Amino acid sequence: MLNRIDKTFNSINNNGKFALAPFITIGYPDVDTSVQMSLAALKAGGDILELGVPFSDPLADGPTIQMTSSQALEIGVTLKTCLETIKRIRKENSEAPLILMGYINPFLKYGLAKFVKDAVSAGVDGLIIPDLPAEESGEFNALCQEQNLYLIPLLAPTSTDSRIRLACKGASGFIYCVSLTGVTGARSEVSSGLEELIKRIRSYSDLPVLVGFGISTKSHVAKISKFANGAVFASAMLDQVSEGQKENAGIIVSKFVNNLRSGLKG
Repeated sequence: MLNRIDKTFNSINNNGKFALAPFITIGYPDVDTSVQMSLAALKAGGDILELGVPFSDPLADGPTIQMTSSQALEIGVTLKTCLETIKRIRKENSEAPLILMGYINPFLKYGLAKFVKDAVSAGVDGLIIPDLPAEESGEFNALCQEQNLYLIPLLAPTSTDSRIRLACKGASGFIYCVSLTGVTGARSEVSSGLEELIKRIRSYSDLPVLVGFGISTKSHVAKISKFANGAVFASAMLDQVSEGQKENAGIIVSKFVNNLRSGLKG
């Protein structure tokens, strides 16, 4: 059975589109609202939804995502909660790819084989694990491949050609290109070396390349769309959610996604 990520990119490529991939932290500001935000993001034009597993000791997350994770943990959100929440989202949307982003410790504690099976059963299509290096991902990737679950690598401006080659060799679905050296968070400008990094990645893989970290405005999206296949965005959108009223979170997310989409021609 074709993975939903492949189906989506086949459609995007056939229509000459650019993928928008909003990120929502599961359980922020509460579980029900995170479900509402997720569905609103997809309805407003999100092509792929990235869902964050709250974690106490992140490596790649900036202040905004750390804040959302902390609040979710305070109300008792666990990995089990995340899988149950994904089932709720999947019940309402059977087509959109759902990518679970989390750190390796909760998955290890859950049990890798059991986690992969339960994640697929819940409706997860791909995984992003920032602290699982390519050199150590072979066993876990094999478990994922057995279940048609895609393990998506992160590559950054600091990635060497040998590391890019290794990460691309085991990749499925798409490549997540980190746009800058540092953690997540809204930025005013897109890195000047981003296009060159994507060229390097594409010399080792034909998979779509999505750009994340610091994507904040429709001008960022317009610029990135000239040389990448899509953009992942979170902090600027979740900052607006945190500044607004909880009951308006779905509307805030919808407007943010629509605004980014308006930066794309066609």
